[in-house]
Amino acid sequence: MPLLGMGTFRLQGTELVSQCVDAALAHGYRSFDTAAVYGNEAEIGQALGALLPLHGLERSDVFLTTKLGPRDQGKAKAEAACLRSLEQLACGYLDLYLIHWPGTQGKPQEEQGNRQRRLESWRVLEGMYHAGHLRAIGVSNYTLGHLQELLAHCQVPPAVLQVEFHPELPQQELLDFCRQHGIHLQAYASLGCGQLLGRAEIERVADRQGRTPAQVLLRWALDQGVGVIPKSASPTRVAENAQLWGWHLNPEDMAELGVMDCNRHYCWDPSGVT
Repeated sequence: MPLLGMGTFRLQGTELVSQCVDAALAHGYRSFDTAAVYGNEAEIGQALGALLPLHGLERSDVFLTTKLGPRDQGKAKAEAACLRSLEQLACGYLDLYLIHWPGTQGKPQEEQGNRQRRLESWRVLEGMYHAGHLRAIGVSNYTLGHLQELLAHCQVPPAVLQVEFHPELPQQELLDFCRQHGIHLQAYASLGCGQLLGRAEIERVADRQGRTPAQVLLRWALDQGVGVIPKSASPTRVAENAQLWGWHLNPEDMAELGVMDCNRHYCWDPSGVT
């Protein structure tokens, strides 16, 4: 699984998706992350189908991730949802399939049934994994408690946990737990939905390194072994976000960014899901 992937949240429209995928492939991205709820699986599948040959690549050269929507949690819906994503993406198999959220759309976060439905969903994913439809399975937005619960009941352990992860939300306990259990942590919202780019701490490190604030935030995760999936609708920024190799943050940089921890979520906070 490549450490750098292209996120596609809110990328909509055939032309825009094709433009962004083309730029990503040209600049070395070999991993693409989408989800059923993003509503762009078919567009991404079409773009990859058309563009991979133009870049001298095959399906096996890219790592494709999508996710089970919260409305499809549970035994009755999960398999059909997974097959629907496979059809939309026209990819033959998925390199990684994630449960997108520990709760169920339309149900209260505190409802006890959430636990049963997500475990039922995991059983479905295990079956799809054994059938060869999914090369790996994992979860997204799980807390430490959700992850411990899953490990206590699963037959196939999760390969990946995807969560919001940046200097204001470093989730150190969760990262340590994943390392101990062989689960790869992958970050989304590395830029704090853009809110971190103007922070003085980030700008000082960027100036010292001769890099952009976005590159510093992405490298901060990579230097901890955490994968990143930055999203941009700008081909220029897609290229810029790929300039992450051959340099590292030094201890002074990491220490300066380390004081930013304030447990701030810019996206969804799953801690209230029972």
